Amino acid sequence: MVRLLRAAVVPVALIGMLALSGVVLGRIYADDLLFRLVAGAAVGSIGAGLATRRLPSWSAAPVSAVLLAGYTALALKLAAGHAGMTTPFPAMVREALVNGIPRLLTAMIPVESTPDTVVVPVVATWLAGLAAAEVGVRARRVLLGSLTPVLLYVGALYVVGPNAGAAVGPTLGFAALVVVALAVSARQPDQAYQKMSAKIRARSLAGAAGGLVAVLALGAVVGPWISGQVGADPVDPRKYVEPPQVDSLDESPLNRISGWMLAPKQQLFAYQPETAPTGKAPTVKVRLAVLSDYDGVTWKVGGVYRNAGRVLPDQAALSGAETAEVRQRITVSGLTGRLLPAVATPAEVSGARVAYDASTGTLIRPEGLSSGLTYTVTSRVQSPDLNMLPTAQSPAGDAVVRYLALGSNVPEPIQRLAEHLADGNGGSYDRAVAIEQFLAEHYRETPEAPSGHAYLNLQYFLFGPRGQGGQEGTSEQFAASFALLARLTGLPSRVVVGFEAPAKGGEVTGGNAVAWPEVLFDGLGWVAFDPMPTTDDPTPVEQDFSPKPTTPPTTPPETATPSTSAAPSVPAAAAPAEKDGGVPAGVVAGGTSGSLLVLLGIGALVVARLRQAQRRRRLYDGSPDERITGAWLEFTDALRLAGQPVPDHLSATEMARYAAEPPAPRRGGLLRRAVPPADSAAAGSPSGAPGSVAVLDGAPEATGDRPGDGGPLPPLDELVGALNTVGFAPGAADTGQADRAGAQALAYAAALRERRSWWRKAWWSVHPGPLRWHR
Repeated sequence: MVRLLRAAVVPVALIGMLALSGVVLGRIYADDLLFRLVAGAAVGSIGAGLATRRLPSWSAAPVSAVLLAGYTALALKLAAGHAGMTTPFPAMVREALVNGIPRLLTAMIPVESTPDTVVVPVVATWLAGLAAAEVGVRARRVLLGSLTPVLLYVGALYVVGPNAGAAVGPTLGFAALVVVALAVSARQPDQAYQKMSAKIRARSLAGAAGGLVAVLALGAVVGPWISGQVGADPVDPRKYVEPPQVDSLDESPLNRISGWMLAPKQQLFAYQPETAPTGKAPTVKVRLAVLSDYDGVTWKVGGVYRNAGRVLPDQAALSGAETAEVRQRITVSGLTGRLLPAVATPAEVSGARVAYDASTGTLIRPEGLSSGLTYTVTSRVQSPDLNMLPTAQSPAGDAVVRYLALGSNVPEPIQRLAEHLADGNGGSYDRAVAIEQFLAEHYRETPEAPSGHAYLNLQYFLFGPRGQGGQEGTSEQFAASFALLARLTGLPSRVVVGFEAPAKGGEVTGGNAVAWPEVLFDGLGWVAFDPMPTTDDPTPVEQDFSPKPTTPPTTPPETATPSTSAAPSVPAAAAPAEKDGGVPAGVVAGGTSGSLLVLLGIGALVVARLRQAQRRRRLYDGSPDERITGAWLEFTDALRLAGQPVPDHLSATEMARYAAEPPAPRRGGLLRRAVPPADSAAAGSPSGAPGSVAVLDGAPEATGDRPGDGGPLPPLDELVGALNTVGFAPGAADTGQADRAGAQALAYAAALRERRSWWRKAWWSVHPGPLRWHR
């Protein structure tokens, strides 16, 4: 009897070791089904080994494999019933066997016991039990037979990783089972040992005790060093496995709103509440995706989707908020992609296998949507006390960096608008309301507006001319502009894409698509705002805000109004006779010299004023393309005033190289100028530099002209680049380019004027030529 009990200890210990692996792994599962299935696999595999112990050794593996197939099928059937899956059994088995490992490592914790999340632990446990039974029971090599249970246990710890606490109790129990199995299987002393003298026995025991002390001492010395090399947190194997992915269409569904608005009657899905609607609103917002990341081009979800079961992780509870449970059934018809619409925030999903991004609350179906797909979602809607909003502040720090991040090169007009709206609004809620009201009162909703929410799109939406596509858009532009302005004023914000579904249930169509912004407040969570228009006749933006620079560019010397004493004394016949320019058609001959000087002074003053108005109109009025063109005209006019008109056959880049060298001193009645060759990058190199070409202009020498010793002229790279943008990509230039192009044109003209003699400087400012050269 004792011998029989001793023989049963080893198999029982092996079963216990295998079952403890299920205990450890089951800590990241939502229920205890996995542990029960693993324990069954442990009993079945060891039992099969005991049953075939007296059969030939070659027969053990085939018999155990047949039993494994049957038990695996049973386990998958139980898991499918537990998860409420209706997939045909053959397809379910094939799906579980093919995707078992990636599904296990990408599943959201707590993991639901489904066929694809239990198949790997069940099969691994059975195979480990088969090896342990053959080696530990049949061959009586207990220590070697314990190796596969140890490997299974270590594998379970690795899969759990940092997602559960230290498994102290199971580990101590595992070690105790190993010790018991080894102790029971130890051989009894034979007759030779019993015949040994007491002296030899004592010497043998002393040697064993010395070895034990040496091992303990070594452990005491080396143990702390080894423990210091081990990290505090175990490695999470999930970081090595790519979770379910979505394409660009689902990563940024904000781009789809304009398409839906163009087909307002297209049926997308049916919404049917299974709980009584809360509130009196005729519609309920069904969320499709939460877009948290913006790089200046696209608003994106930026989520990490994990395969989830029916029960989803709970969201953080808001202090003092009322929570209502909303259950809805959704049937997909024309909606495509992978995103699943649901009322925020989903807590339980049945009828479809889903993946979930816990940070945004976005649901996807990895295999994509299909017409007729029906699923049920239970959402927990938290309603914070909005009366606390006026005194609430928005959080700051690393936790909200994601919701404040922006792409580089935010357009200056948008930055100035954000500063304008934040001015005088110190509270977070005050700033949010100011942005909301500004958008609602100054812009018009147009279903036909094209898609786009990059910086350039939003700048044209905010400041573009009315009647030409500016200051009107869909909810895409309203929500994106609000979120962008909110982040510029320090408010953590995001954009949500969804639909306004009938509160009592019904069809949801493309015309119900909508985007709205949300702002994060301390203690209140994410609060939605509605920047959509409140009137059919919005106020033009220009009446309340001007996107022009608050500090105008530096005025060049030639913009100053010359005094009458600085007017040149030239014969009456040389006076400009431009009727349209405001200059008198002629001067009455024979008048006194004083009257002539007065008339000349008045004419010079009128021309100077017209030139100033022309310059302002060119550089500061109109679209960026028009302003850049105006800056180029200012540049070419400056060259003509300096006596260096640009040849028509040169490109913009070649014109800039041509203009890089100032006129050199005139020698022998000829004007000498060094012009860099077309392939020279040294624009502005001094005259006579290697590779320069001497150009002789046969113009008569003007008395009093200064030598060109003023140093290199200002660069024209921004002007040339902006003009090329206008020429090759009309409409792509922005206000910043126009500002920089105008500044370079003015700086070049001022520097070129400074190289003239005093009377040519005065004539430069009152020359009527620019008023008629480009008519």
